[in-house]
Amino acid sequence: NAGTEADVYISVYGERSDTGSRQLLRSQKPKKFLKGQTDIFAVEAVHLGHLYKIVIGHNGLGSGNGWFLDKVVIKDPITDLDYSFLCHRWLDQGQDDGNIARELTVTDASTFPGRQELELKREETWAAEKWKFQEGNTLQFYNRLTRGFICLSPDSRVDALGDKKNKYGKVFFMWMCA
Repeated sequence: NAGTEADVYISVYGERSDTGSRQLLRSQKPKKFLKGQTDIFAVEAVHLGHLYKIVIGHNGLGSGNGWFLDKVVIKDPITDLDYSFLCHRWLDQGQDDGNIARELTVTDASTFPGRQELELKREETWAAEKWKFQEGNTLQFYNRLTRGFICLSPDSRVDALGDKKNKYGKVFFMWMCA
């Protein structure tokens, strides 16, 4: 269910102008936005200069409208440059953060080698760790230098006295190097 039947829109921003919101209508594939599929669209616009961001999203209509977007690559026919915009997220009201539109900045692999991979790892790490910061959880940080704990409690209190007893229902230890 990573594809979508919703209407997809894109706005492309460059140093000279932007395209405004454009619906992506005719793919080179018979059916567009299917799971695992790469779709190719032609969007007519004045030359925008160097591209720096896009806004892409859908209207949220139709059954199974949620969409997992890996990336967008725009080929400038005038300069023959490719601009990559990494997403690797859901555009779905019931998944991820619930947004059905994303603002993506250009990822230039030649300027930032490995940037796409680093951003993907950051997002994957946060997805795996964010549950620890949910309301009601207590975090304990252990300082190896002082051999004490710092507790961040659900009511925003900070206990830095070094109490080593677990007096909370949910406690997650995060090791800090000193």
